[in-house]
Amino acid sequence: MMTDSKGRTMLEDARSLATVAARAAASKKADATVILEVGGLLAITDAFVITSGTNARQVRTIAEEVEAKAKQSGRGGPLRVEGLDDARWVLLDYGDVVVHVFVDEARRYYDLERLWSDAPRWSWDPEAAAGRGRAAAGE
Repeated sequence: MMTDSKGRTMLEDARSLATVAARAAASKKADATVILEVGGLLAITDAFVITSGTNARQVRTIAEEVEAKAKQSGRGGPLRVEGLDDARWVLLDYGDVVVHVFVDEARRYYDLERLWSDAPRWSWDPEAAAGRGRAAAGE
């Protein structure tokens, strides 16, 4: 199994970034944040972080906070960002982790949790997030 410069496996690195992203979203009061381990089902990434906000302004704020916290953790910026123009579905692609930030209506419409229902959920501690958002921990 491949490891990074700190001796962590690539999956551990993905889990770490996904947790940083989930906590960042929770700190901005994101709704129902989940982390799905999709690596066994999808060859292009290890994990999805799925979260939502009530309006475009909150979606942008969540996406900006995820970027800021990822950079603070030493990960750097995303490889690609999509959807910031209308902020109905912002996608932050970090390679091994893809963060999806939806406005509530778009999240219900696309229903990625149902689409990827075979993927295991990674637990994370929303209580550790600054500001204690309304996120739900995935089990």
